[in-house]
This record gives sequence, C-alpha cells and structure tokens, in this order.
Amino acid sequence: MSDADLDFLRQLAERQRSARAEPGGHRGGRGGHRGRRRKKTRRGRRLAPIVAILFLAVVVGGGGYVGFTTLSGFLNPPDYKGGGTGSVTVQIQDGDSVRQMGDRLEQAAVVKSSSAFYKIAKDDPKATSIQPGYYRLKLHMSAQSALALLLSPASRTGRVTFPEGKRAAEVLATLAKRTNIPLKNFQRAAQNTKALGLPSYAHGQIEGYLYPFTYDPPPKATATQVLRAMVDQFKKAADDIDLESEAKRVHMSPHEVVVAASLVQAESGTSEDMPKVARVIENRLNSSQPWMHKLQLDSTVMYGLGKYGIVASGNDLKSTSPYNTYVRAGLPPGAICNPGEEAMRAVLKPAKGPWMYFVTTDPAHHITKFTDNYAEFGRFRQELQQNLSHG
Repeated sequence: MSDADLDFLRQLAERQRSARAEPGGHRGGRGGHRGRRRKKTRRGRRLAPIVAILFLAVVVGGGGYVGFTTLSGFLNPPDYKGGGTGSVTVQIQDGDSVRQMGDRLEQAAVVKSSSAFYKIAKDDPKATSIQPGYYRLKLHMSAQSALALLLSPASRTGRVTFPEGKRAAEVLATLAKRTNIPLKNFQRAAQNTKALGLPSYAHGQIEGYLYPFTYDPPPKATATQVLRAMVDQFKKAADDIDLESEAKRVHMSPHEVVVAASLVQAESGTSEDMPKVARVIENRLNSSQPWMHKLQLDSTVMYGLGKYGIVASGNDLKSTSPYNTYVRAGLPPGAICNPGEEAMRAVLKPAKGPWMYFVTTDPAHHITKFTDNYAEFGRFRQELQQNLSHG
C-alpha cells in the first residue's frame, strides 16, 4: 500500500474519532430507542475502515491490472501471424528510421502494430540497410515476414540505376523493362520535350540530359513523369557545379559543355583519364591548325550510325552523318550519351598538358595513352589493333 493510501486511512480514522466525540442521539426520545440507534451507528463506524480498505484495494488492484496490461502490450505488441495475403505497395522514404518504417507498414495494414515491427527490426543490424523506394509487400503479415521482404531485393518495384555513358535509346529500353510501361510510351514522351522540363540550352534534345542516377519511379508513374525526374536530376547536378556560370567562364555554352562531356564520358577508360581527354578536345578545337579541329573520334561516328563499338570501320568513316567528326570540324551537334558530373567537371577544368591525341590501347584493362606526337599516335593505334586481335 502506498504512502498516499496510508494518509487517506489516517485521515479517515481521525474523522471517525471526531464524530464519536460530538454529542449524539435525539434527547426527547425514549432511552431504549436511543440505545438501539447508538449501537447501529457504532457498528457502522467499525465497518467504515474495512470498507475504505476494500475500496482502496479495488482501486489499486484495478490500476495494477491496467499497468500490467500496458506493460504486457509493450513487451508483446500485437502482431499478425504468417506471411500475409494480397498485395500492397509501400514507400520507404529517404531518412526513415526503423520506427518510421513501422508506422508506414501499420498505416498500410501490412503489420498489426508498428511496435511489433520495431521490436523485431531494432535488434537486426540489416534493418538499417533498408533503402528508400517502393516495396511490394502483403497485407496482415507478421513483423518478421515484413522485415524479410523489405530486406529482399526481389520486393523492390521499379528501382533502376543508370551508369554514366548510356545512350537515351538504352535508357528508354531499360525503363520499359523495369517499370512495365511500354517502350512506345517512353519514345513518345521523349519526343514531347516541352513536357520534360528540359533547360532552354538543351534546344529540345533529350540526349545528354537523362542524368545517370538511381531512380525509384512510383508504381503509377507515367513515362513523362519518369523522364522528367531524370531531367530534374540533371538540373540538380548542373546547379551543383554551377554549369551556366562555369560554362561562360570557359567561353562555352552550357549545351557545348554537355556535348563535350558526353565525348569525354564515352572515350575515357577511367575517371582519371577524363581531365586529359577533355584537354585533348580543347587543344584540338583551339589549335592554329584548322585540320586539327576535326576531332576524329570513333565514338561519334558510331553514334551517328546507331552502332555500338569502340572502333569505326573504313565504311563507317564514310558516313555523311553530322556526327562524323572525321569529316566535320568542331563538336558534334548534340551529345552522344548521358554524361555524369565527373565528365562535366573535366570539361570545365581539364588537365594541363600539350596532348593532341589519345588512344585506348588496351580496352580490356582501360589503359589510355596520350601524346602530342603524331608518329607516337600511330604506334598507339597499332598497339590497340594488336590487343583487339588477341582479345
């Protein structure tokens, strides 16, 4: 019994003693009647403490029951059994804690209580590795089953990662496979460039502006919404490097930076090569020798022909495509792939060097060699042919 309960009983006893000290009974009545009333009153006074104790026992006992129920709910939160039924898609957002994940699962009727999920997940170190995105789960699952699905890559819906250097055609085909949106929808959306929010300097060209990144398209997203998200990501990257101001500093337009970055991305074997490749492009474009302005890049020729590969054939070099840099001087009219931030930074800040030529002599091992000597350039090309013939 608590101190408050004892105080209550002491106060009750004092009131009873005070009541006994007061004059009692009706003076005008008969003695026998007055005696019976006094006897009854004394019996009631003796019962009062017992009643009070019983009352407190009920109150304290009831509180204990409530407390026990609360504690039991905390230690054993409500949980479903089994793997659940049906299907529901739940989004885990970037920065969600384990408890917030549980709240989302409870709201979606995946688990019976967020507490049940938290109890299971808080002690599992893998739970902190759950990535943001959309997950296909089931209704009325046990917390353990829900956690297992969140940790399974097979439960992810629509997540797709694009590495640097993919062409727009490749991006659209991959999106169609991963999102279940028909390829023709993406192709149609790519033509309606106004709806994609392209920057004005893109001149309506989507190539180069589908930024390489990891995306989690919502299950009901349209092709336009998916592509617009990729363009929005490009804009964020452009803001990060202050593209428009930096392009002006190097006497280029933002679009020219993107185009040059796509060449750097396509031609570089490693990220370390990018600033050097960018320097070769700049040296040739600014050369006092007009013939040097023809970049002579196989990657641009292959892009113009819709082909893939690192070496253009003799027939390929006869192409009349505006992307044939063996024939046309300067940068091609558009990007040949979707470059990443490193390639754009390389164009804005190329390495220092006199190089006029480069050859990826060993594609299998990403070895690229640079020179400003034409004879050495010829030897590099022979080395490439030898490696290809042995490959």
